[in-house]
Amino acid sequence: MAEPKNEEFLDDIMAAEAEELAEEFAEISDEALELDELRAERDDYKDKFMRALADAENARKRGDKARRDAENYGGSKLARDMLPVYDNMKRALEAATDEQKEVAAGLLEGVELTMRALKDVFQKHGIQVITPEVGDRFDPNIHEAMFEAPVPGTRAGDIIQVSAEGFMLHDRLLRPAQVGVSSTPAS
Repeated sequence: MAEPKNEEFLDDIMAAEAEELAEEFAEISDEALELDELRAERDDYKDKFMRALADAENARKRGDKARRDAENYGGSKLARDMLPVYDNMKRALEAATDEQKEVAAGLLEGVELTMRALKDVFQKHGIQVITPEVGDRFDPNIHEAMFEAPVPGTRAGDIIQVSAEGFMLHDRLLRPAQVGVSSTPAS
């Protein structure tokens, strides 16, 4: 009869071992689930961090571009307002007759010096004068056609008269050059 007790004892040991193994597997699977959850949370935070870094970099680039634009083009309104001053000074110098040049030489010299200083300021701030010549081709990107007229000896699209010079601020057009354009058809 001792044998049944041994078998019961062995059954109890095997049941205890099975129970212990089941608890260990439960702990391992709980730990594995928790580890998987932590990895997913880590990946989510990493993704959010990378997006935040990209947003910060894009904001920095936009800020740099806005700063450069403000630096280069911030004075465009003032520059545009100064263009009539340039035009009027140029007209005054062109309108002076030889007699007036002799009588008011000092005054005209002052206007010429002021005009030169204005051109220097324009150049310092990136403003270039667009000076088309008669016979040049009309370019709608930098010229404004004030009129069209058929002129013998010219091709359609040739500049036949320059009414006013144009101006560029760095790579932007402040004011197009105002010109007359030939409308003579090619013969």
